Amino acid sequence: MTDHPNTRRPAPLGDSPPPDARPTGLRVAITGGTSGLGLALVRELLARHARVAFVARSRDTVRRLAAEHPDAHGIVGDVARKEDTYPIAMQILGALGGLDVLVNNASDLGPTPLALLADTDCEDFERALATNVLGPFRLTKALLGALAASAREGAGAVVLNVSSDAAINAYPTWGAYGASKAALHHLSRIWNEELAAEGITVLSLDPGDMDTPMHAAALPEADPSRLKRPETAARELVDAIEAGRTLLRSSSELVAREAAR
Repeated sequence: MTDHPNTRRPAPLGDSPPPDARPTGLRVAITGGTSGLGLALVRELLARHARVAFVARSRDTVRRLAAEHPDAHGIVGDVARKEDTYPIAMQILGALGGLDVLVNNASDLGPTPLALLADTDCEDFERALATNVLGPFRLTKALLGALAASAREGAGAVVLNVSSDAAINAYPTWGAYGASKAALHHLSRIWNEELAAEGITVLSLDPGDMDTPMHAAALPEADPSRLKRPETAARELVDAIEAGRTLLRSSSELVAREAAR
């Protein structure tokens, strides 16, 4: 989790490189992209020559990461804020020229320290829902046209919603987080059914317990050496994205062959 920037308006950082200097490859947008799993995903995708736009709330952190990774485009914005949705979406499309993959990774624990549901303030629950459910819903909806256009090009498009085992299992004190992730998980399943005909796959995947700032905030007593490295989870998730796109391509080719008979 990152601090809010001084300004409340989403804004791109730095000048966009000229078109002939931009790397070719998969066009991917990642929310919550400046720490933990999100940062690991940015680095993994850049290593695989993807074109990456990442979104986070802290202007200073986005600026620093954009300087460290000049091939990635940083966007300051808060997916939990409805008014940030379309500015974020427009900057993603402006930076990448389209979109093949959206990774909804930004998450909020709710109360910290974690609390029983009966002791959870409404404001903390609302923030978890806004970040973990409404944010991914709004941003995905705003980018569906671009994802569908990518799918029509024959490559297949993927939305990856980062989930958790707390979406399935009931853990005491994880109520706000678990309930919001459960909603995101089921939303993903419904959207996957509805968007299949458009060539868009919607995945909901649990990366496992990782050594991240969010995990440390939730369970400060946990031994980091027993947790998965974010870099390992990032490789697994990117492999899952590629597998989903390969399956979509195969299905599209089969449909095209059947139509040509």
